[in-house]
Amino acid sequence: MSSTPETPIIPKIKMNAILNVLAKGNHIDKRPLLSYRQIDVVKNVSPNADSSVLVKLGYTQVLAGVKLEVGQPFPDNPEEGVLIVNAEYIPAASPTFEPGPPDENAIELARVIDRSIREPRAVALDKLALIPGRKVWVVWLDIYVLDHDGNLIDAAMIASILALANTKIPYYEVDQASGNVKIDRSKTAGLLPMNKLVATVTIYKIGDVLVVDPTAEEEALASASLAIAVSEDGNIVGMQKRGLGAFTEKELEQAIEISLNKGKELIETIRKFIT
Repeated sequence: MSSTPETPIIPKIKMNAILNVLAKGNHIDKRPLLSYRQIDVVKNVSPNADSSVLVKLGYTQVLAGVKLEVGQPFPDNPEEGVLIVNAEYIPAASPTFEPGPPDENAIELARVIDRSIREPRAVALDKLALIPGRKVWVVWLDIYVLDHDGNLIDAAMIASILALANTKIPYYEVDQASGNVKIDRSKTAGLLPMNKLVATVTIYKIGDVLVVDPTAEEEALASASLAIAVSEDGNIVGMQKRGLGAFTEKELEQAIEISLNKGKELIETIRKFIT
């Protein structure tokens, strides 16, 4: 089950009040415009997953789970493991979410996370081949939006990277002759190999100001947003624009500068929760 997040309707009086507060340099919860809400992390919340992480970003809650299975590689990358990302909006997460099959919003969230991980090769997929060309580890990354109060992409990215970095590979034995792989999930063979950590910093344009980590009400007033993926080596590794509004050249330069600074902060926070 998935759902469609519709933009909440904000009364005009409240809308003007929010815009006035933002214009004075603060979020409606009194944070500076470029400050994130408190980030809380709970690991191992799903005992049947190879790794699971619940991230709370203010009142936004996202659960990411990882499951490893043995499967076949993609034909164009026969010596690499496979990463598959799925996202689902739980209807109970917001009054505006409706039950139904995965829609473009859930698909977009999954694709943004997938590209942000895949393009910089955050996961060392080249180390996940069991029998090159025949058997590899398939990494299933499932993202569940449990409570929506704004800024889902950044929260989902934190949860996803932490879930991947904390994934324990089940113990396995490979019979090269027969091509069989024996799995023993009661033991582990080490952590999923990672090349680098990545965070996304989504910049929202609300009125004439740029902000990070808006609440759902603030986010509803944004004319445009730009999710910028930043790797731990200080490189921008992906961008995704949303909304009908536009960023000026100066605003784009500011957004990039903000993302590099805040991305470094988020990655340091992520690092604290890696086993």
